[in-house]
Amino acid sequence: MRAVASVLHLDLDAFFAAVEQRDKPSLRGKPVVVGGVGGRGVVATASYEARQFGVRSAMTTREARSRCPHAAFLTGRFHAYRETSEQVMGLLRSVSPLIEPLSLDEAFVDLAAADREAHPLLGDLTVADVTAFGTHLRERVVEVTGGLTASVGIATSKFVAKVASDLRKPDGLVVVPPGSERDLLRPMSASVIPGVGPATAERLRRVGVHTVEELETLSEDELVRLLGKASGHWLHALARAQDDRPVVAEREAKSVSVEGTYDHDLTDRDLMERLLTRQAGDVAQRLRRSGLSGRTVTIKVRLHDFTTLNRSTTLSSPTDAAATIARLARALLADLDTSGGVRLLGVGVSGLADWVQEDLFGEPEEEQDELPEVEVPHHSRRSWSPGMDVVHVEMGRGWVWGSGRGVVTVRFETAQTPAGPVRSYAEDDPQLSPWRPPTPDDE
Repeated sequence: MRAVASVLHLDLDAFFAAVEQRDKPSLRGKPVVVGGVGGRGVVATASYEARQFGVRSAMTTREARSRCPHAAFLTGRFHAYRETSEQVMGLLRSVSPLIEPLSLDEAFVDLAAADREAHPLLGDLTVADVTAFGTHLRERVVEVTGGLTASVGIATSKFVAKVASDLRKPDGLVVVPPGSERDLLRPMSASVIPGVGPATAERLRRVGVHTVEELETLSEDELVRLLGKASGHWLHALARAQDDRPVVAEREAKSVSVEGTYDHDLTDRDLMERLLTRQAGDVAQRLRRSGLSGRTVTIKVRLHDFTTLNRSTTLSSPTDAAATIARLARALLADLDTSGGVRLLGVGVSGLADWVQEDLFGEPEEEQDELPEVEVPHHSRRSWSPGMDVVHVEMGRGWVWGSGRGVVTVRFETAQTPAGPVRSYAEDDPQLSPWRPPTPDDE
C-alpha cells in the first residue's frame, strides 16, 4: 500500500442505460434495460429506476420483464458507448499519464504521477486535497459526457479504491484515509475480494468464514490448503488490505482476437464457418507479426437476442497456424445452436507465448498470405432492433420504439431535442433507414 491515497478508481454509473437515457429524452427518469430483448436474452445494464424493481445485470430478460414490465427494453448501441468512453478516458489521460482502463466504463488513475502544476487541487495528496479533486473530476465527467455521472473511490491501493467506488453509487465519492483500510473492509462480505466467486465463497462458508474480518483469522497456510497456492496467497494479502499492484498504462496483451458484427442475423452455417476461417487467418497473421503464439482458441458468438456465448479449447502446445486455429474454431461452432440467427462472430487466441512447437502429427499448414474474401449476403427483410438509431427523410433522426408484423414504430428525438413524436411506418418504407455515425472516410 502507498503512504497516501493516490490511486483513483472511476466507474460510470449504469453506463449503457445512462447513455440511452441521455440520447433519448423520453426515457429520462424512467426504467431502462439494455441487453438481449428476446426470450433467451440477458440484461447487460439496468438503469437505477429499473433496479428499484429488482432488475440486475446478468439476469435473464424474461425475469427482468416480469419484475419491471413497464421498462424500455433496448438492444445495445456500441458506437455510442465507445464514443462516450473515449471522452471519459481522454479526460482521465489529461490528469495522469498512468491510466489503466478496465472496460468501457471504468479505469484506474495514478494520481501520484499527475502534473500537480496543471492540477493544483491535488496539492500534496492529502485526504482533503484528493477529496476536492475527486469532486471536481466528477463534475468534469458530467460536462464532457453531456450528463452522465461517475462514482469515484480514492485510496492507497487499487483494491481498496475499487471497493470504495461502489459504496455510494450513483454519483458518489469515497476517499479512504491511509491507515483505515482494514477497518473499512472488515465488516464486508468476503465476496468483496476479487476472485471470491460462488464456489470460493461456499468453501469459505463451510469453514465459518463470511466476512473479511473472519477471513483475517485464517492463516496463510490454512488458506493455501483450502483454496490452493495462488488463491490462498491472494486472499490472505487482500483480507489485510495488502495490495502493491501498480497502475499500468499499457498492459501486456493477453490475447489476440478478431470479431465482426453483422447488419443482418446470420443463419447459414456454411457462411459462419467461412467467416470463422477468415478470422482465424487474420488472428494468425497478427500473432506472427508480433512474434507470438497461443494455446487456447476461443470463439465468441452473439445470438439474435443479444445472448453472448464463448467457447474455448486448449492445445498441448502453442500455435500460430491459421489452419489449426480455424479447425478448432469451426469445431467449437459445431456444438452451438445458432438456428435463431447470429449477429456477431469472433475468434481469439490466448495463453500467449513467444515460441511455437512444430505440430509433427498435425495437418499441414495452409498458405494464408492472401485470405479469401467472404461476402455476407444482404437480406431483403430489414431488421429493426429496439433502441437502434434511424433516420427518416422528412422527420429526421430518431430511434426504434418497436417493430413487428411488418410495422416499425419510431420516436423522433435526439439528445439535443425535447421528447419527440412517435410515428409508425411499413418495415420496408424507403424513406426510413438505419443511422450510423459518420466516419473519417465520410469527411
